[in-house]
Amino acid sequence: MSSLVVLGGADGAITTLQAACRVGLRTVCVDMRADAPAIPYADEFLNISTRDVDRLAAVLSARDDIAGVVSPASDVNLPAQYALTERLGLPSGLSPGALKASVDKGFFRAICDQLGMPGPRFVQGTPAEVKAATGLAYPLIVKPTDSSGGRGISVCHSPADLDAAVDEAVGPSATGIVIAEEYLAGDHYAAEAIVADGKIVLFALGSRMLTPAPHFVTLQHQMPSAPELTATVRAMLDEACTALGYHWGSLNADVLVTPDGDVVLIELGARLGGNGSAELLGLVHGIDVTEMFVRMSVGETVELQAKAGAHALFRAFGVDRPGKLVALHGMEEIRALPEVVELVLAASPGEHVEPYHQAGAKIGYVVLSAADTDRLHTALHLVQGLLYAQVTEVP
Repeated sequence: MSSLVVLGGADGAITTLQAACRVGLRTVCVDMRADAPAIPYADEFLNISTRDVDRLAAVLSARDDIAGVVSPASDVNLPAQYALTERLGLPSGLSPGALKASVDKGFFRAICDQLGMPGPRFVQGTPAEVKAATGLAYPLIVKPTDSSGGRGISVCHSPADLDAAVDEAVGPSATGIVIAEEYLAGDHYAAEAIVADGKIVLFALGSRMLTPAPHFVTLQHQMPSAPELTATVRAMLDEACTALGYHWGSLNADVLVTPDGDVVLIELGARLGGNGSAELLGLVHGIDVTEMFVRMSVGETVELQAKAGAHALFRAFGVDRPGKLVALHGMEEIRALPEVVELVLAASPGEHVEPYHQAGAKIGYVVLSAADTDRLHTALHLVQGLLYAQVTEVP
């Protein structure tokens, strides 16, 4: 039986592992953490760092069952995905440009500037270079150029805040490179797409709710959005795919619409989106998008047969204080709601949990689908009333 290697065992990998099982593939999950939440969903676990490409290549090249390598919901693991598919001769639509745009925020900002797209002014470089930078208007948002999920992000309201923000950002960065951008206010959206032959063939845009500053972690997605804005963002991302030479695969992007109406592509990832956005894309178009992505990743030709879909929503669960998770109440009642498509738990009773300040700190999430937004929001209200996470403080 052919096997799919899934790089990273975070909760965002769970649906990919499940989809691979549905299409008849064995799954191999790779993570340096032996307690990563997606591991129980895999047929096999390799306790190896996803950054250790040489070791992974040696282990995988000795096998004859590996059909593909993917990095769902994680930009951090895309360099390993690219390197392994190149070394092992496996299917890959990822181009060097798309890879760099996914792991280098400054590079993507420069591409948007070259295409004449709106965006914030920015400075990127070593901590010393960013700390010495002048000419940007405060407030600034400072973050690692090659990380995601809310790690290392700060908002600077004056130059006095900059040194501490840069020091915070460099910690999660594998390259030690930091980016500072002029902070833009506006409405947040998330785009999700499937790319084939260098063009977007399936697309949806959803409104996005974030946790308060300074963390800016996705709390909720809802798709679809207004048709006119959806068409605008799709056209912008088609331009970006052409500029980056992105051939085929999944694509997600964070989007912001300013009060003046400027549409800004904030970040791009040439992989399945996290926080339920891939699942929402599928529900909107009546297609199992994750299954389509898995089939493409092992070299299968997939046929796009979009159908009339529904309105869909993702909502993350978190806790507001650190401690030990004692119990999650209301799970059976939530699963019984007709609008609940999926309920994923990323933490188990007995585990230590932290406040939801990073994407990896969620204790779970729910995906809902309904014929209209009123029913969708009614179902969400019921879920929120049923869910209770019991947490005790750790002395």
